[in-house]
Amino acid sequence: MPQASSPIGVFDSGVGGLSVLRALLAAMPHERFVYLADSANAPYGERGDAYVAARTHAITQYLCEQHQIKALVVACNTATAAAIHEVRSRHPALPLVGLEPAVKPALAVTKTGHVGVIGTRGTLTSAKFGKLMASLADQAHFVVQPCDGLAHAIERSVAQPEPPPESTGAAVGSTETGALCQRYIEAMGPFGTAPGQMDTLVLGCTHYIFVAHELRALVGPGVQFIETGEPVARQTQRLLAAADLLRVPAETPPGQPPAQPPGATPPVQLLTTGPVTMLEAAAQRWLDLPASCCQSVQVP
Repeated sequence: MPQASSPIGVFDSGVGGLSVLRALLAAMPHERFVYLADSANAPYGERGDAYVAARTHAITQYLCEQHQIKALVVACNTATAAAIHEVRSRHPALPLVGLEPAVKPALAVTKTGHVGVIGTRGTLTSAKFGKLMASLADQAHFVVQPCDGLAHAIERSVAQPEPPPESTGAAVGSTETGALCQRYIEAMGPFGTAPGQMDTLVLGCTHYIFVAHELRALVGPGVQFIETGEPVARQTQRLLAAADLLRVPAETPPGQPPAQPPGATPPVQLLTTGPVTMLEAAAQRWLDLPASCCQSVQVP
């Protein structure tokens, strides 16, 4: 049986779910985490539901058996849409948190009543997302845009030098990710705060927060971005508290990180089924974590 000291499992098709892990670490700094990127099989958003469901079940089983996780965060909109109900029925005792595009929170902040939603084709064409949109159809005008190739391009971009913030803007289309962002944003219609314009953009894939500066250069300063990291972290914390599985930190001096006993498992383990160099680069760039946290694994 899982203990309070057991780790929280987090997985995504690739490195995009590190955005969710970042929010989890901020909300629960004393917890242990095992993150698994199924990069050898990414991107999920361009694969069929049956394949994504099979990978989701295999990874859930792996994390339960090999790491004795006490909760699972499916940090992937596509995997959530394809498999969350089956995972919940197969593991009824496991606290489970999935993702869906944050369309409902967007309704609370839009003033023009026009909301853009970007995501993978797998997420935006899923039955789960279709039901969500049907339930909200009379509450706002939604423009839904599948962004084929963008998540995969973001994965590849971690191996490239990070452009300085001042270099984005007029030259946003000069990179692969920037060109894709430009293509899809321009296809959606006008963004802004005037009547009839989209004043809110839902980032319906965990990868997309990592190109927020490129998206911002395209939609302008007045458009609000809605993503799911912080709400997922809060929900995970609530479920662990309800199950009495929150880790109680040891007493440490103020301002000091919690001490790790000699030989203890690191508080964050990052695993990948793909090239470990990609995960190392992403962990360093987006979470400021060392390469020693990362390793390659096989999940049949």
